[in-house]
Amino acid sequence: MKDVIIACDFGRAEEALAFLDRFAECPRKPFVKIGMELYYASGPDIVKAVKARGHRIFLDLKLHDIPNTVRKTMQVLSALDVDMTNVHAAGTIEMMKAAREGLTRPDCTRPLLIAVTQLTSTSEERMHSDLLIGAPIGETIAHYASCAKEAGLDGVVCSPLEASLIKERCGADFLAVTPGIRFADAAGDDQVRITTPARARKIGSDFIVVGRPITAAPDPVAAYMKCVKDFIG
Repeated sequence: MKDVIIACDFGRAEEALAFLDRFAECPRKPFVKIGMELYYASGPDIVKAVKARGHRIFLDLKLHDIPNTVRKTMQVLSALDVDMTNVHAAGTIEMMKAAREGLTRPDCTRPLLIAVTQLTSTSEERMHSDLLIGAPIGETIAHYASCAKEAGLDGVVCSPLEASLIKERCGADFLAVTPGIRFADAAGDDQVRITTPARARKIGSDFIVVGRPITAAPDPVAAYMKCVKDFIG
């Protein structure tokens, strides 16, 4: 199931679609992430437009609210026919169960549902000082993953550095979706728990989410294909 997901973190639909136009002749149709910036700017129409082009979509809205609100919101999102979406694991097991219930269609099908453990921009120091979480970051992430599995979710978003820990705690079939991917010679930007595509493959990531190393590259298609080669082979 391994794949590379391109984070289409653009502010306007026109930018995102123009970027995807560059992949018209690519031998692979990229799996793409539509995050909050693009979704809030363009609404569900951008999801429909990208889906119409044949791309699989990870709708990355990170829902975190009371269970009833999350359930109802997921009922709306399930109609968009995305392939993956997510919530924050910090919303509790009850909220994650509600998300799964809302996302499940009358025919019992649903997109993959995963939970964010800790953002890759969060260091252990910040987790302790800003969030007042006293446990080590690895232990916290593994516990959140266990809660997500108990709630019936398919996996979690975590840093690639925690992917192997997630597999040990939750099993090989529990998905580790990992942002924080950079090429070996690239800057880390605002993410602190990062690694390369090749290393992510070795330590257990199922999907890697790659943004600026592809979207800001002089040749995005070449950068994408390099990620595919390094991560999938």
